[in-house]
Amino acid sequence: MISTTFRLALRNLARNRNRTLVALLTVAGGVIAFLLAGGFINWMFDNMREATIRSQLGHIQIVRPGYFVKGIADPYAFLLPGKSPVEEVIRKTAGVSTLTPRLAFSGLVSFGDITIGFAGEGIDPVRERPISSRITIKEGRDLENIDEAAAILGEGLARTLGVKPGDSIVLLGTAANGSPNAIEVTVAGTFFTIYKEYDDTALRLPIPLARKLMRVDGATSWVALLDKTETTSTTIETIRPHLPAKEFQIVPWSELADFYNKVVVLFSKQVDVVKIIIGLIIVLTISNTQTMSVLERTTEIGTSLAIGLRGSDVLRLFLLEGALIGIVGGIIGILLGYLLGALISAIGIPMPPPPGMARGYTGQILISASLAVDAMVLALVTTLVASIMPAWRASRMNIVDALRCNQ
Repeated sequence: MISTTFRLALRNLARNRNRTLVALLTVAGGVIAFLLAGGFINWMFDNMREATIRSQLGHIQIVRPGYFVKGIADPYAFLLPGKSPVEEVIRKTAGVSTLTPRLAFSGLVSFGDITIGFAGEGIDPVRERPISSRITIKEGRDLENIDEAAAILGEGLARTLGVKPGDSIVLLGTAANGSPNAIEVTVAGTFFTIYKEYDDTALRLPIPLARKLMRVDGATSWVALLDKTETTSTTIETIRPHLPAKEFQIVPWSELADFYNKVVVLFSKQVDVVKIIIGLIIVLTISNTQTMSVLERTTEIGTSLAIGLRGSDVLRLFLLEGALIGIVGGIIGILLGYLLGALISAIGIPMPPPPGMARGYTGQILISASLAVDAMVLALVTTLVASIMPAWRASRMNIVDALRCNQ
């Protein structure tokens, strides 16, 4: 019975090829539009996520409990040890690419007659390099080793000061014991990230110089970079037994990336709206197509009911026709969507600087397996929904009225 119904559905779709083709193209077009829109958003999410991780946050940050709540006011009350055997244990954990200490501090930077505030980080240049791969050096060079008396400045901070690579600047800060302190360093280079606000105040220098300026021995955080972002939760569970909760707090990047999280929520809502609009277009088009088919086949439906076919069988037949349109149209749409996505990505999509960012970028299309599954479900569900009313009307026809329809 199922095989017979399937063959009848295929034959009915083949009888009016033009109408079936229009229906298939409608479904395929909707799927393509959904894949391209969703693929662009997916690429934005992926690119912003990796840029956030590999320019500022790393995958995991290990700090003293309460540091992100109270540490801004008194960071040196939450210092991690300068050297600890726990660091080596974490470095040897499977999936951990690198682990590096950071010392956050702030103060004033002076050049000539200009003195402005900065937000600084003391880093280990060698261990930090993989984590900061998305930080782009604009002029000069990056920090090369832990012993040099040099610093790199965000391009906004460097522009405000009017410095260039090779200039000497003075950093002034309040040490952990409350006394003022100052050091002189050379500007090795300037850099930029995707976040303009960060570039306007950021300054980096080797961690020994930061410790000397703040008169401390330790770090405010240990930052870990993993081989894969997807293993963040697993790695945290692996290293947690080695870090007592009373002494260490393990914070994944997702809890620190507030801007990224808000962007994801915003654009996910927009993708949902696009899905609803595309779904409505498909439903209206397929519903109209199925209604036309029912009207043209009224006599045929009446004959089928007269010779003993049940109303449920007619209902199932029309629903199957709708499902076949959804399946075939969905497959065509996914294949064409992948091809168009690859072509558009090869050409690139020039984009202006978004709010809060200093530079534009070239967008691409990233169609994931989950997005393709969503598109297939969208095609199948909408065509089934569109077929329900025409199929129900066909199954409820009066046999006598249906037989006399065209007489």
